[in-house]
Amino acid sequence: MLSQSMRLAVLCIFLAALGATGCGKKKTHAVPVAAANPPSPPAASGRSGTAAGQPQAGQKERGVASWYGHPYHGRRAADGEIYDMDTLVAAHRTLPFQTMVRVRNLTNDKTVDVRIIDRGPFVNNRIIDLSHLAAQRVEMIGSGIAEVELTVLSSPAETSPAAFGVQVGAFAVRANADRLMAEMKEQYGFAREVERQGDTSLWRVVAGREASPEAAANLARRIRNERNMAAFVVRLDP
Repeated sequence: MLSQSMRLAVLCIFLAALGATGCGKKKTHAVPVAAANPPSPPAASGRSGTAAGQPQAGQKERGVASWYGHPYHGRRAADGEIYDMDTLVAAHRTLPFQTMVRVRNLTNDKTVDVRIIDRGPFVNNRIIDLSHLAAQRVEMIGSGIAEVELTVLSSPAETSPAAFGVQVGAFAVRANADRLMAEMKEQYGFAREVERQGDTSLWRVVAGREASPEAAANLARRIRNERNMAAFVVRLDP
């Protein structure tokens, strides 16, 4: 007759054959888990085959519009033509000159079509400066500003690669602009001054030269973080 210990041994052998693990101490082994693939970088905005910064018909933008008249009436706009506040034109920071844009006042649904001939507005959180006549058409003269939606109607074909920078200041005294431009050039590698004519000319200081609005936006964030100053993206015109 088998002893008690022998019967237990036979039972363990039988259970082991069935794959049981009740006899003795269970050993565990870590099972490697496949690492999740990192997320793919976001696809570049815009349509395939278009140049960086080239707007497409139907492209929209929302923000605050303002308007300008004197002291810039009769002065040269950024595209070289004389600004007439009684024509349907406007200023935008990044759209190419001669782009046609429909502006809709979101308060009253009034619309006006304008042609981009100038750069601005140079105030944070604003996206377009309308001529006096265009502002009248959408009934925003009294308020001075309005929430609007812009829709690109058409834009001229780019004849050369677009470039974008970051405006970091505007000065009535050119010597002040000179000093800031020198600082920007030393810290960020490229900077330029752009004169905006008026009864009193303003000297705008623009840092950086990037191939896309996205790259310029990254530079603007860097400048804001490193220098604690207002900075926004503008198109670099010839």
